[in-house]
Amino acid sequence: MTNQSDYFLNVSRSLTGRAWKDRLDDRQRRLAGAISDRHEVSDILARVLAARDVGADEVAAYLDPKLRELLPDPSTLTDMDATAARLADAIARNEQVALFGDYDVDGASSTALMRIYLRHFGLDPAAYIPDRIFEGYGPNPDAIDKLADAGATLLVTLDCGTTSLDAIAHAKRRNLDVLVLDHHQVGVELPLADALVNPNRAEDLSGLTYLSAAGVTFMVLIGVNREMRRRGESDLPDLMRMLDLVALATVCDVVPLVGLNRAIVHRGLEIIRGGGNPGITALGLASRLSGPPSTYTLGYMIGPRINAGGRIGDASLGMRLLTATDESEITRIAARLDELNAERQAIEASAVEEAIAVAEREFGSGEGPPVLVLESEHWHPGVVGLIAARLKERFDRPAFAIAMRQDGTGSGSGRSVAGVDLGHAVHLATENGLILKGGGHAMAAGITLRQEQIGPFKAFLSERLEVDVAKARDNAAVHVDAALTARAASVEFIDEVQRAGPFGAGNPNPLFAFPAHRIKGAAIVGAGGHVRCSLVSPDGARLSAIAFRAASSDLGERLLTLGDMDALHICGVLSINHWQGRETPQLRIDDAALPG
Repeated sequence: MTNQSDYFLNVSRSLTGRAWKDRLDDRQRRLAGAISDRHEVSDILARVLAARDVGADEVAAYLDPKLRELLPDPSTLTDMDATAARLADAIARNEQVALFGDYDVDGASSTALMRIYLRHFGLDPAAYIPDRIFEGYGPNPDAIDKLADAGATLLVTLDCGTTSLDAIAHAKRRNLDVLVLDHHQVGVELPLADALVNPNRAEDLSGLTYLSAAGVTFMVLIGVNREMRRRGESDLPDLMRMLDLVALATVCDVVPLVGLNRAIVHRGLEIIRGGGNPGITALGLASRLSGPPSTYTLGYMIGPRINAGGRIGDASLGMRLLTATDESEITRIAARLDELNAERQAIEASAVEEAIAVAEREFGSGEGPPVLVLESEHWHPGVVGLIAARLKERFDRPAFAIAMRQDGTGSGSGRSVAGVDLGHAVHLATENGLILKGGGHAMAAGITLRQEQIGPFKAFLSERLEVDVAKARDNAAVHVDAALTARAASVEFIDEVQRAGPFGAGNPNPLFAFPAHRIKGAAIVGAGGHVRCSLVSPDGARLSAIAFRAASSDLGERLLTLGDMDALHICGVLSINHWQGRETPQLRIDDAALPG
């Protein structure tokens, strides 16, 4: 039986329906004490580190991760040596190489990495990013024909290709050598490529399954550099200067920020802050970024603008921006991506409103299905992933949004909750003939299916994932790192906590609880229905705060209707607001609960 003392601040059910629990168990609390005793860090930073299982002997290395110390031998990846040798041959022969990337940030970044690398040796690789709507995900025969007709002898697929059996067989019939660099889940049958570097292959023992496709590409380029050096080449690209692209993809593809990934993002952010890739810098200016870039700005400001090209515009814009060298071209593409992002936001807002209304009707007065699968002829195929993400947030379960076409087929995207492997379920559905095509990873997946397949697909997901979803929702507590007051939440305190970053998937932002704080000046701001307010601690200190997209929720309504003397327990994520040269602390409110 669960006692009230098992809950943080005795919150067994918050305004969002969740329990609050201490992120640290008994062992981690003892570890936090050891870290605090042995290292010059605050008690709260010690708790943050212990909650992420950083050992007392590992603190110094964790706070200052060295990429070179964490990089494994690239040859631990299956097919790495064959891939490196084939790319080195292409460089030596000055071959016409064709690059085929995915249309998201990871695909654009991976393609940009390879293109920049080959350009260093005087090659001029063709780069092809498919149209999301008309071509779909992955290589296709028509695109391969265009590349082969233009003289390509080597095709390199990036962030795609693992499940493109027919397309790669077609490439081989066109006498193209094919290298696949990917990280998506692998089906029973592998493509007939000359080499396939994917850490998710069953026979791959590298342990690098958490890498983004750009991370896989980076490892391949390390292998190529080594092969080129072995062949006597000394003028090699400085791969460490290209880590900004790998960091961008790692954050935007929401892969775990652990181990090598965390070191990549740590170093990549330093390069971005120093003005590394001019395309990333231009997008920061276009998005009116204030303050130094962070994982938040990469994931919510830079990434969406690159994705906007693939969603509703020219899918190649992001890759072209990241590889451009002409300043006027860079400025023009960045401005265009900013415009497309604004258009995407408007399209998304309308579609999300419709999707939520449909879902609420489907739920009625009941619990609803374990996995939401919604379709509409009105939805733009480029925003279905965003619709699915909003549905997942709103209804706390995996969700698919499918854009149907007039020919009776639809393309959709799914987003999952922690603990529910959506990609594996989609692979099983594909292998069982329940959908035409599908792929992805644990937290996100894409599908293509016919109208008559939607019902069986829904039934399959409900049966397959019902237990996992129930378990995930039962475990969906708010895990709090520590309790604070508004006065303690200073810029200096936030700077110290950030030493345990960068934060993101797999290394969650520390969540702090503010017990019995009053709410002042609550008001709705922005088109998204955000609620801005101030937290006032018992000693009168104030902390600026905002609850995103909360106006119509129980949380937002409570913030807006509290009396001046009423108090709430508030929890959220701290950050530094950079505005007009000033730095001030701010809180992103995640949840709230009534004291007692």
